[in-house]
Amino acid sequence: VLSISIGMVIGLIAGYFKGKVDEAIGRVIDLLLAFPTFFMLIAIARPMAERLQVALGVDDKNIATILLLVLLLTIFGWAGLARLIRSDVLSLREREFVLAAESLGASHRRIIFKELLPSLWPKAIIFLSLSLPGFLTTEAALSFLGIGIQEPMPSWGVMLEMAVAKAYTVPTYFLIPATTLIILVTALNLVGTGISDAFDPKLERNK
Repeated sequence: VLSISIGMVIGLIAGYFKGKVDEAIGRVIDLLLAFPTFFMLIAIARPMAERLQVALGVDDKNIATILLLVLLLTIFGWAGLARLIRSDVLSLREREFVLAAESLGASHRRIIFKELLPSLWPKAIIFLSLSLPGFLTTEAALSFLGIGIQEPMPSWGVMLEMAVAKAYTVPTYFLIPATTLIILVTALNLVGTGISDAFDPKLERNK
């Protein structure tokens, strides 16, 4: 939700104002997309979680880890949506209803939030549904590597890490959470594909 909110607002601003604003935001987006996000998370998650735990003054390190993961996944997760929204806004900005609002003296804020934003929600919903599997598997991978959430808090990665030692003696201890995780990620991808098809106007015309 945080990634989508930030991506929507920044993409709207970049596409609507264009020029130097668009160029500056575009460089920031390029920088974030160039980062190897997963390896960055591996490198900084543990030391930053320890510092955050001290700063918050909490005894449970998992609380600090969860807050840190939300923060990092938000920081690295909005850039892709912002670029998509920017390209749509550049197209919508030249449409008749936007030009009519400008000619009537509507403020930039009204044009952005009343005229443009309602047309962009379908893409944001699609992006959310397709991003959830990535966020889910990232958290599971970090927990599996001992960097993310740890016991006693439940996590897919924790279950899989505990099951590795018993994978040969008790295969179901490993296979059940692994298979369930695969099913869940596949289901979320299918939901995302279904939502994408539902909002696709070309598909409606073909029917």
